Amino acid sequence: MAIFKPFKALRPTTEYASKVAALPYDVMNSEEAREMVKGNPYSFLHIDKAEIDLEKGIDLYSDEVYEKAKENLEKLEKDGVMKQDEKKSFYIYRQIMNGKEQTGLVGCASIDDYINNEIKKHELTRADKEADRIRHVDTCDANTGPIFLCYKECAEVDEIIAEFKKNNEPVYDFVTEDGVSNTVWVIGDEIINNELSSLLSKAGAFYIADGHHRCASAVNVGKKRREENPDFDGTEEFNFFLAVLFPANTLSIMDYNRVVKDLNGNTESEFIEKIKNKFEVSESNRQEPYSPQEKHTFGMYLNNKWYVLKALPGTFNENDPVERLDVSILQNNLLSPILAIGDPRTDKRIDFIGGIRGLKELERRVSNDMTVAFSMYPTTLDDLMDIADANKIMPPKSTWFEPKLLSGLFIHKLGD
Repeated sequence: MAIFKPFKALRPTTEYASKVAALPYDVMNSEEAREMVKGNPYSFLHIDKAEIDLEKGIDLYSDEVYEKAKENLEKLEKDGVMKQDEKKSFYIYRQIMNGKEQTGLVGCASIDDYINNEIKKHELTRADKEADRIRHVDTCDANTGPIFLCYKECAEVDEIIAEFKKNNEPVYDFVTEDGVSNTVWVIGDEIINNELSSLLSKAGAFYIADGHHRCASAVNVGKKRREENPDFDGTEEFNFFLAVLFPANTLSIMDYNRVVKDLNGNTESEFIEKIKNKFEVSESNRQEPYSPQEKHTFGMYLNNKWYVLKALPGTFNENDPVERLDVSILQNNLLSPILAIGDPRTDKRIDFIGGIRGLKELERRVSNDMTVAFSMYPTTLDDLMDIADANKIMPPKSTWFEPKLLSGLFIHKLGD
């Protein structure tokens, strides 16, 4: 049974919420972040990417950067831009993008549930990225970025949240520059919070949808604090980490498309003939980019023309949750054997385009610096959970979640 509990959030006052809230630290580089915060001293990027307040070219992993993050966070609290709630609460966080709504519950999950696989993973993490966030969390003494979790569903939880939203005013309600609506309610009622915790403890495993590095880092900081406090009893805040928990049936994953620099020495006709060994190939009869409408179907843009590829029977193992993923089918039957893309994590000849950019971006890249593009049918939440349940790892660049959870609206202080 996984634990999800209320906490005393350090959060912006209502008038500052839209100014503090920022996109996650890992969706932009330092220079982009410097531009994004111009004219806004309250942006949470001053904490999440504190190098923007230091000289250009500074080592991103220097002590100065982490100390600056701590200093900036403490200043927001000292100046009254952010205040910590006096009692433990859950928080309802609703986002609406292009008419689609996702509503999650903000609270704290247990590091023990992560360790014991009650919180299930589907992605490998990199030690260098973990080390960065470990130092950031440890120095700031706080979880500054929420982990995106989901669970299979619980109708009773949905009903409680819907009823609370209907009968209570939100504390935040603003729209970001990219048109995403963000609305937050505070559940300060201890009876409701206890009921939600109880229901969620019976809802089965939690799954990391997005934020594997932040999650692993938060857990490692908790372990470090346990070593430093050998008399810990498990109730201390460092035993928990900040998360937003969503019912999986309300979420959707966007396509994550591929572009490749060359045809690996093949002529166009040779390339297409080789593809036909594993795929049914036909020209698209539409003028616009081809967006696959079902699994195991792909669009291919080559020489100003869109093709439709359908995986032939026997090209993949339908019983294996990883092998039957479309990203695996394309990698194992085309990208690797024909285009010699062995490791898509490191090969410089391949790039990945999130679905939020649109399929016209694939055409633009092919006309610019690439030769061929592939449009994908999105991975589903069921795919993700099946792989996590099987304790397997999803191939790289399989999922693209939108909208992104904003940072800065909820901070979980480890020492309080």
